[in-house]
Formats: sequence, C-alpha cells, structure tokens
Amino acid sequence: MKVTVLATTCDKKDCPTIYETDRGTVLVQGETPTGHGLAIPAHEGLVEIPMDLVREAFGDRFRD
Repeated sequence: MKVTVLATTCDKKDCPTIYETDRGTVLVQGETPTGHGLAIPAHEGLVEIPMDLVREAFGDRFRD
C-alpha cells in the first residue's frame, strides 16, 4: 500500500495525521478515545483527531 500524508498537526511522526492510500481510502492516526459509550466491533476501532486537521485535509468537501 502506498501512503501519502494529506495533513498533520506537526512534523513528528506521533501526531494526529490523515493519509491517503493508493487503494482509494484514507488512514487516520490519532488518539484512542475512551468513555464514548459506543459498541465498537472487535475488528474495528476509533481514533480522535482535531477538526482543524479534517478541514486542512479535505477543505470545503465537508461544508454545506
């Protein structure tokens, strides 16, 4: 899989980051949230990232 950085919050490798893949998908690096009360299947997970990072990566694609 080829991975390209779309947006990050810093120059280190341990910060929230959004990546684009050559599979037509997006990878998200962020904190693992707790206390959310959601029932997540064992084969899936949640990550929490700053909304500013989403805006930087995708711009106006998510605006009405």
